[in-house]
Amino acid sequence: MVGDRDTADRYFEPQVETMPRQELRARQEKQLLELVEYAYANSAFYRELWDEHGAHPRDIQSLEDFRARIPFITKDMIRAYRSRTGDPFAGLLCVPVEELTSVSSSSGTTGDPEFFAEIWQDAPPLVTAQVRDLWELGLRPGDRVLSPPGTFRNFMDAGFQALGAVVIEVDTWMGNMPEVVEALRTYRPAYLQMMYPQMVELEHLAEKTDLREAFSSLKGASCAGQPLSRKMRERIRDDWGIDVYEYTSAADTGTAWECREHDGFHLWEDTVFAECVEVDEHGWHDVPESDLGELVATDLDNRAAPLIRYRSEDLVRLSRDTCGCGRTHARMWVAGRSGDETVVQGRSVVLRDVWQAVEDQPETVAGVFQIVRDRREVDELRLRVGYDPHLTGDVDALAGRLSEAVRERTGVKPVLDMRTEEDLLKTMTSVAKFPRVVKT
Repeated sequence: MVGDRDTADRYFEPQVETMPRQELRARQEKQLLELVEYAYANSAFYRELWDEHGAHPRDIQSLEDFRARIPFITKDMIRAYRSRTGDPFAGLLCVPVEELTSVSSSSGTTGDPEFFAEIWQDAPPLVTAQVRDLWELGLRPGDRVLSPPGTFRNFMDAGFQALGAVVIEVDTWMGNMPEVVEALRTYRPAYLQMMYPQMVELEHLAEKTDLREAFSSLKGASCAGQPLSRKMRERIRDDWGIDVYEYTSAADTGTAWECREHDGFHLWEDTVFAECVEVDEHGWHDVPESDLGELVATDLDNRAAPLIRYRSEDLVRLSRDTCGCGRTHARMWVAGRSGDETVVQGRSVVLRDVWQAVEDQPETVAGVFQIVRDRREVDELRLRVGYDPHLTGDVDALAGRLSEAVRERTGVKPVLDMRTEEDLLKTMTSVAKFPRVVKT
């Protein structure tokens, strides 16, 4: 547990980050009750939906009322409203369009990109919430950061500048890693923002470049887009000397980052109300603490177009125990997406088991693979697997070993499509994420 004398070192906003749970819950309840009134008065989408469910703001007097009466929403419901009405904001917008200062988009990994309307002055809300996480990583005023030009969910520059850091713009997208390494040596930044595909590309550079020396100025680096495999994370830490911090989506309401404990992703609960539930044809119920369920999130800091009881399709474990870093906000551990399970002739196959089999082979240790299917229940397990051509002499022999490893892990013998990692990464349809389950 962090002592009082470490507060300035660990917390950007200590009074918020270590707020007692009872106080945090009371704050959330106040925010939720105000949000319900506000959304009903200003959002055509919520007014129509809540009227259908008999959920009027006058009946929502507590957090318990909110959870009992306000219905869930899904991405498909938002898209259907947009298609039916022609409203690009799907009826979610609560302010006149002329008040908006930003419209950004999601990565579009699971379908058409979602658009996010925002109002901000000094920096986008998504970015400023991350200043707490960057402070915990070790970033301080005057530090240099190597930042990629923004392509979705707003650019990061304003957040770095709000912290007092100096931004160095470098194109860190695929194919540019040699230039990134040279920029690291030239400018000696304290922080580097990365995505999963760039980490894979850096592994190839490691064969001919001293990455430990190139990264020696870094206090830390972040990575998002896909979870890092166990072996890749060990290599980044032990061979390259980088303390890497993963972050993920908080169900499109913001982001959730690891702290120095690297034990789950922190949800900033003054900005998001998070629930972990199981939904079936009979309704829904909370899952026990630390059991697997679907993350449902509500925006608490977005007055432009808030998401309210938004089903993320992310399968997570949620804990509200105080973290070893001293923060009291909930943490989550992401297990995957609800639609990622594949049933092969009645046998369940999950991404985790395939991943472990793939990364156990030296030539495919980066874990670049995809399940290819046209529906959830299939007759055969079809896998695309990316291999490192510099380490692979006999692709057929690799395929034989890999096939057996997958069969041992899953009980299913796969049909393999072997490709180089570079070729497989080129199939990405999103600017940030490598999809693990793709249609035929």
